[in-house]
Amino acid sequence: MFDAILLVAIFLSVLAVVLESVGRIRLNYGTYFLWAEWIFTGFFLIEYILRIIIVKKPLHYIKSFFGMVDLLSILPSLLAFVFVGAQSLMIIRGLRLLRIFRIFKLTQYLGEASQLSTALLASRKKITLFIATVLILVSILGAIMYLIEPPESGFTDIPKGIYWSIVTLTTVGYGDIAPITPLGQIVASFIMIMGYGIIAVPTGIVTSEMNKSRFKTDNRSCTSCGAKQHGDFAKFCHNCGEKLPPVS
Repeated sequence: MFDAILLVAIFLSVLAVVLESVGRIRLNYGTYFLWAEWIFTGFFLIEYILRIIIVKKPLHYIKSFFGMVDLLSILPSLLAFVFVGAQSLMIIRGLRLLRIFRIFKLTQYLGEASQLSTALLASRKKITLFIATVLILVSILGAIMYLIEPPESGFTDIPKGIYWSIVTLTTVGYGDIAPITPLGQIVASFIMIMGYGIIAVPTGIVTSEMNKSRFKTDNRSCTSCGAKQHGDFAKFCHNCGEKLPPVS
């Protein structure tokens, strides 16, 4: 019940931050937003103090990622007392903007979040390699487009070409820069088609790791056919159907 109430409070507090940024709404309901902010701040402050009291290692929690997120969710409103005066309005706005980090608190109370974070952590090397490959690819393609296209088409330098390659490869297509030569359009068509395949790569990597984390395997071997990689709760061999030995 506490987690459910906390989820609602986080959602409402983030919604209040977003709505407060709209000038017309802030002008008409500014007082209500102020009261709501202090209620949310008080609620999150109590939660933060209780967590420090309850956990076995308070310092470990304070220094952890979610400990920092919990602190960021209350710190901006408390620091607003320190920065007063017209000259500090920009600082206050920056501090108030930090309240949007409360949305990270949601991941603490969503069961699937741990599975997703585990999958991302396990696939970090593959994703890093994929991003490095894409960066190399867009750099080469950007340089090629700079050589092919005349300056009138917008490809005035290699960075502009790289920017266009990224936009095209990700299938965003802003249209602010476009090739005008037949050869440039052929290269652009190739990049567009390749973009669909490239977007699917990180999705497949993360999905594969999520499946691995969901279906854990053990080292049991089938006494009949010798097959391995059986699920933790498997009772029969996935290859021949023979009954498996108990988990040691």
